[in-house]
Amino acid sequence: MPDVTFYRNEALPFLEAKQCTKSDLTYQKHFHEEYSIGSIDEGETSAWCDGTMHQVEAGRVISFPPYMLHACHPTSLTVWRYKMLFIKQDWLKQLERRELEQLHIPFLLEGDKNQYCRHLINRVMESLTVADEPLVIETVVIELIHALVNWNTLDSEHSSRNRQEIKYIGRIREYLHAHYTERVTLEELEKALGISRFHLIRLFKKGTHMPPHAYQNLLRINHAKVELAKRRPIADIALETGFYDQSHFSRAFARIVGVTPQRYASSR
Repeated sequence: MPDVTFYRNEALPFLEAKQCTKSDLTYQKHFHEEYSIGSIDEGETSAWCDGTMHQVEAGRVISFPPYMLHACHPTSLTVWRYKMLFIKQDWLKQLERRELEQLHIPFLLEGDKNQYCRHLINRVMESLTVADEPLVIETVVIELIHALVNWNTLDSEHSSRNRQEIKYIGRIREYLHAHYTERVTLEELEKALGISRFHLIRLFKKGTHMPPHAYQNLLRINHAKVELAKRRPIADIALETGFYDQSHFSRAFARIVGVTPQRYASSR
């Protein structure tokens, strides 16, 4: 693996990810036009941010708003690994104004919030490296933004739902049932329902306890089980249900069913 690697997805032009394992890499003062969120995997760095010095150790998450001057100097040149996400402003402008204002401050995270956001950064990176579907990647990015600015109300599943919310949740379900074999994007869901993708994710997760892509995957797996029982070729079923290859299908199937498609098909 190269010392510095960038990851992108053509369907998500607002997002770029960077993974660095170069131990002798330091940065002079600079800024990004995007909102940047980083996680230190190994090592420690002195991070200068707009005139203030921060000491950032392994496991910590740090973020910078667009055009904020900053510089990083690892304190040890033997071990230094980090991940960074760069999110374009145009995409972020879809947030509510209150949330957008909260984003525009540099900060180091603490405690459970730090751990949860780090977990989400790792999920975004993993999804990009395995070329996951756009719906999966963008959903996790939205969850990360919500966690950054709205931690105290992140788990709002138990709050009451009004009729309008129930209606939208039902419409999202209907859309996914009609299109579950397709590579659905949040942009498509947004247009079909007439509400923002940020609000859409909140509503659906509040009502079903899972994001849309997870619900879509369950529909795909359930369909696959029916077809596997007919002893049809696994590769054909993988393609038919919307997975981009048989390997991806097998991993997703095993996570839900507990066995591989081949073993499920051979069961009596």
